[in-house]
Amino acid sequence: MTLTKENAEKYLLQMYQIRAFEEQAEKSYMAGKIHGTMHLSIGQEASAVGSISTLEPTDYIIGHHRGHGLTIAKGADLNLMMAEFYGKANGYCRGRGGSMHIADIKGGNLGANGVVGGGLPLAVGIGIGLKMEAENRVLLCFFGDGAASTGAFHESMILAELYQVPVVFVCENNQYAMSFASRDWTTSKKIAAHGEVYGLTSTATDGNNLIEVRDAVQMGVDRARGGGGPSLVVNDTYRWRGHSKSDRNRYRTNEEIEAWKKKDPILKFRKYCKTEKLITDEKAEEIKKKAYADIESARVFAESSPEPDVQTLEEGVYAP
Repeated sequence: MTLTKENAEKYLLQMYQIRAFEEQAEKSYMAGKIHGTMHLSIGQEASAVGSISTLEPTDYIIGHHRGHGLTIAKGADLNLMMAEFYGKANGYCRGRGGSMHIADIKGGNLGANGVVGGGLPLAVGIGIGLKMEAENRVLLCFFGDGAASTGAFHESMILAELYQVPVVFVCENNQYAMSFASRDWTTSKKIAAHGEVYGLTSTATDGNNLIEVRDAVQMGVDRARGGGGPSLVVNDTYRWRGHSKSDRNRYRTNEEIEAWKKKDPILKFRKYCKTEKLITDEKAEEIKKKAYADIESARVFAESSPEPDVQTLEEGVYAP
């Protein structure tokens, strides 16, 4: 697919917004303004933006616990997203969802699941529903390498192929399932091979290369939209931060982290755009500045937003 100047600028802006949001999220947590924990995807920006760039506005995504980037790539209102992250009443889920469960149903983001692999069987059910509606809508289901080792993954692949659902399963192999290195049991190519065993067209990509990710996912989206059934794309990437904020990162070396930082997906995309004469260095810096300004504005909005009223505590609770 040909990359236009307009799209190149949009994708670069989204990647910088993701990076800026997560850096601010970390700062807010360290300042004691956020409670609980969070899972950052700094270093994985190309997987989120490249994958979701293939969708139409009426299509859907379902994410996982490391989903800030997915939410931004799906076009979330940054103010409402940051307000939800802060647990404020005017956030997407009225402050109930927080970091791991930000959802924007109208925007096609069906939220995330705190259970590893929990979104996979849900995606099959949603896919069956989309197929029944026959409106040519597609779902991207995101999960990690840790989820690829669960029974839910294998069961979902079988059912997805059986019912020929319009779903593209996107595995973000960031090299660690919590503190367990994926290399100790598999590779991105082997995860993709699991999909092939069940009949899904499957491929592994350089998940830090936005163009490669976009092209691979686009093929799956086109196949699903055309009635060709599900597919699996495995994006080989890396998270620069720990599994969560309680992770002290003792299981990997600084040398490994620095080696992956040299594969920064944002800088890789900037270099590509400069080579293809799509974005100059000056324009790229302008886009970066705008992204960080957008996130700063969202932070101010969130910190000045109202806290949920304690009287509404039981609203939305449907079980005794």
